[in-house]
Amino acid sequence: MSISSPKQPPTNADSTGAEALDRNPVDAGIKRWRLRFPKALRTPLGFVGAAILLIWLLVALFAPLLAPFDPLAQNFGRLVAPDGQNILGTDTLGRDVFSRIVVAARTTLPAAVFVVLCSAVMGSVLGAIAGYFGRFVDEIIMRIADLVFAFPTIILAMVIAAALGPGLKNAIIAILLVSWPSYARVTRSLVMTARSSEYVIAGRLLGFSAGKSLLREIAPNVVSPIVVLATLDVGTAILTMAGLSFLSLGVVPPTPDWGAMISEGVSQFSAWWIAFFPGLCILTIVVAFNFIGDSLRDTLDPHTAQEVGETTK
Repeated sequence: MSISSPKQPPTNADSTGAEALDRNPVDAGIKRWRLRFPKALRTPLGFVGAAILLIWLLVALFAPLLAPFDPLAQNFGRLVAPDGQNILGTDTLGRDVFSRIVVAARTTLPAAVFVVLCSAVMGSVLGAIAGYFGRFVDEIIMRIADLVFAFPTIILAMVIAAALGPGLKNAIIAILLVSWPSYARVTRSLVMTARSSEYVIAGRLLGFSAGKSLLREIAPNVVSPIVVLATLDVGTAILTMAGLSFLSLGVVPPTPDWGAMISEGVSQFSAWWIAFFPGLCILTIVVAFNFIGDSLRDTLDPHTAQEVGETTK
């Protein structure tokens, strides 16, 4: 007959931990949530930028519900100042400015993020190829990048957009063609530094192909700077897109667009609200992406990550 061993009483450490969780389960939940919260957004700039960006994302997502009127309907008086009905006034055609601003966010934000993602992918791939293989491949890719860098970004984007014709699609192509060289140059320098590392050389001695070496050995060391650059570049893409629309080379009217609204308001100095509020929208969202990009750079940079971590404790 087997004799069952007596149950061991809980130790002091176990009982103390269980009692602490039972007494204050909310604190434990908050602690777990804080551990999962991105470190870059714990800084003041990162938190403010994330809050502003979240608001704009919600505005873009629920734009049809937030817009009180049809953004294309000319149902009101021309150049009506902000009042109880039209909280941001009306434009030269009697359209509600607030409704047009809200709906324009659905076009500007996705287009800017899309063009930055495409530019980052295209530039990173070309820069990685140039930095890893070198020689004539490096010369060809970098000389093309230098040719693009020889012209001011907005001027070259204007020329390409004018050649392709007005429209959101052509504006995205124009911004993409002038944005990829910065990613190619950064990626090239990082890959050239990493390819001479011991672990990369060891991988090649083990028979790793060029693609496998780039993806498994070099890519993890290149992703962080590219992410920071892309975050900062979203604001630049929004400004460039607004500039093209300001010059009638971007979104085609009557589709609402912040740059086109500013262009309309420039000729109406007395109706200050037509250009002021779209400009304020561009300012807030560009500042938000710059705040997030600066926070990511401070967090991912090995020289400043420790300092940021100490200030956010």
